[in-house]
Amino acid sequence: MVKNTEVTLSAVAGDQLRSPSGALVIGVGQGTDGPVLLSNPLTAKAAEALAESLGVLGITGAADQAHRLPGLSEAGAKVLVLAGVGKVSGSQRVTEETLRRAAGSAVRQLAGVGTVTLALPTSSLGDVAAVAEGAAMGAYSFTEHRSSKADLKDPVKNVMIVTDFAADKGLKPVLDRAALIGKAVNATRTLVNQPPSHLYPESFAEAAKELSKGLPVKVTVWDEKRLDKEGFGGILGVGKGSTRQPRLVKVEYSPARATAKIALVGKGITFDTGGISLKPHLGMGDMKSDMAGAAVVLNTVLAIAGLGLPVKATAWLCIAENMPSGAAQRPADVLTMFGGKTVEVLNTDAEGRLVMADGLVAASQEFPDAIIDVATLTGAQLIALGDRTAGVMGSDSVTGPIKAAADRAGELVWPMPLPDELRPSLDSQVADLANIGERHGGMMTAAVFLREFVGKGRDGEQIPWAHIDIAGPSFNNGSPYGYNHKQGTGCTVRTLVAYVEDILAKTA
Repeated sequence: MVKNTEVTLSAVAGDQLRSPSGALVIGVGQGTDGPVLLSNPLTAKAAEALAESLGVLGITGAADQAHRLPGLSEAGAKVLVLAGVGKVSGSQRVTEETLRRAAGSAVRQLAGVGTVTLALPTSSLGDVAAVAEGAAMGAYSFTEHRSSKADLKDPVKNVMIVTDFAADKGLKPVLDRAALIGKAVNATRTLVNQPPSHLYPESFAEAAKELSKGLPVKVTVWDEKRLDKEGFGGILGVGKGSTRQPRLVKVEYSPARATAKIALVGKGITFDTGGISLKPHLGMGDMKSDMAGAAVVLNTVLAIAGLGLPVKATAWLCIAENMPSGAAQRPADVLTMFGGKTVEVLNTDAEGRLVMADGLVAASQEFPDAIIDVATLTGAQLIALGDRTAGVMGSDSVTGPIKAAADRAGELVWPMPLPDELRPSLDSQVADLANIGERHGGMMTAAVFLREFVGKGRDGEQIPWAHIDIAGPSFNNGSPYGYNHKQGTGCTVRTLVAYVEDILAKTA
């Protein structure tokens, strides 16, 4: 099911620029006085002539611009591409995220070209890593359901990065990590992009097994019978309206010398009609992406395993299809969740928190050092933070490091509070709590609900926990930008991998 796209990454020094290539990419920035040609491996004469021609050619250096010109004989490329990086200042170096976006945008727009050479400025191995990551994420396409691909362009297959670090001993692990991160992000995108006719609870579980092949991980699947026997009332309640029965999937990576233990819980609603509390028809097709959180945590654990990081990482994929039928749960029904708490279902469209509650309890029973859940949970997230910024809520000891990891990874995440006054709004007249509460600040109210299901550690205190709401940034309905294509973005995978690496760096 998961036909992933991958790119081969390599590096060359500037004096080896004659290596055959379909296109050579050079950066152009928006300076205060007009377009600025960034540092590049061209001869001084060629660079000077090119710089003087930028304005005449209508090149501004704006982000996502990619102007194609005839190639230069000295460059060994058929086409010269001037890629915009956005605003630049003579006193500041180009940031890693700017490089990541410029590389991804150029590679994305050069689909159909077999080999691309990226000659963006790299003053550190971190810069090289950013260029490589951007290229790996830009080289993506999702075409498996097309009957004809005659008019479609294949993504770039080979990327050469021009850098002074080409002979550096530290370069190979940098490129290997970038390729693996790109693979994880693209696999997440492919799962999100799958139509609900093809991705449903059972097939999602099979996809998890397929993606895990060759990696040192263990995959355990709960079918509907085992879910019922063990009392996973949230997942069963949401899924019982569909003919396609729910699943819980556990993906474990347990290296022998793990120095930390983390649990990741992901919302996996393969299609969300809203259930009996039916959604409006407009935009309902986007609800195929309501399983993005589960795709994120799955591929994060697989990336951690692929990198061989010394941390025990477990992903819990809470998978169901939320459909209206004679068998579906009703508003006012009461569910008994895994662990025994009861929930009155006042709105069947607030279903993600129900499946996640079961996953949080299950994750808590293994006493991890921290639990992070990821979900396309609320429309309120889009209202509060827009289409590109995820909200993170929970324990300060987890949310702070997640924000720092996101900044390092180049993803947009913003911490939000969990005010005490929101909890009483979840009180129920007939159960332990209701699944909806205060409408204003709904993103935070949903997180307060989830917090009720985070268990205590061996020390008797609540396990450190964070909730990441990716309702907006997980799915791009607008135009492609940077390394992001239309539809699934694969957001948060990079942040979570960086979070784990940061934890390990502190314990080393």
